[in-house]
Amino acid sequence: MMILMDRIELNPKVCNGKPVIKGTRIPVSVILEQIAEGETWDTLLTGYPELKKKDIQAALLYARASLDHKEIRAVHA
Repeated sequence: MMILMDRIELNPKVCNGKPVIKGTRIPVSVILEQIAEGETWDTLLTGYPELKKKDIQAALLYARASLDHKEIRAVHA
């Protein structure tokens, strides 16, 4: 889970506390939605130049952890 905490940020001051890729304002939900719609990872990486492959992996792991009800710590500002 270390990749998750290194790459996902939960901060009430960023995007109303929605989980985002750390250092960006890209919500995890946007990445998941685009993958669900059939976008390739390469298309995502081209469309969001600040995004890295590990960020997409972290978004997917975050979704899995959320479904598994695993503890996900918030970053308090």
